[in-house]
Amino acid sequence: MVRGAHAAAKLAAIGVVLAMTAAGCSSAGLVGKSAYGGASLSVADITNIGDYTTERAHFRNKDYGHSAAFYKRAVELSPKTAEAYVGLGASYDRLRRFDLSDRVYASLYDLSGGTVQYYNNVGYSYMLRGKFNEAMTYFRKAEKLDPGNVIITNNLQLLANAAAKARA
Repeated sequence: MVRGAHAAAKLAAIGVVLAMTAAGCSSAGLVGKSAYGGASLSVADITNIGDYTTERAHFRNKDYGHSAAFYKRAVELSPKTAEAYVGLGASYDRLRRFDLSDRVYASLYDLSGGTVQYYNNVGYSYMLRGKFNEAMTYFRKAEKLDPGNVIITNNLQLLANAAAKARA
């Protein structure tokens, strides 16, 4: 019985990861906002798998500490699921824990290679850091793999706006 409950909880966590990843980190919540921020945020500590059934809204509601804890647990439960790494990296980026997101993106690359999602998310991470040249390099790699992708086009516009704001 316990084994069946654990498997069900694992599947629920993976399902939530997949649902949240559909929204992507690419443009969620950055439109009209600065790509910079000095707020020091922390990762929440969630120990009970039952907590994950209602976690979908945390990233969307800018509760990045809880979403990071959720995705970290999802990675632990299913280390071969790229979507869990994407959500974890995006959460760490929003917490401005780039040291952690760099490690997560390295693991994502090891897992799935240089995919559109990988290049887009790393580009977004660099944009959040204010490293616009690096961001452009990664966004262009994503664009080359998927020309006309609306998310990438949007991110290139966000990058142009952030760079213009930084020059002003």
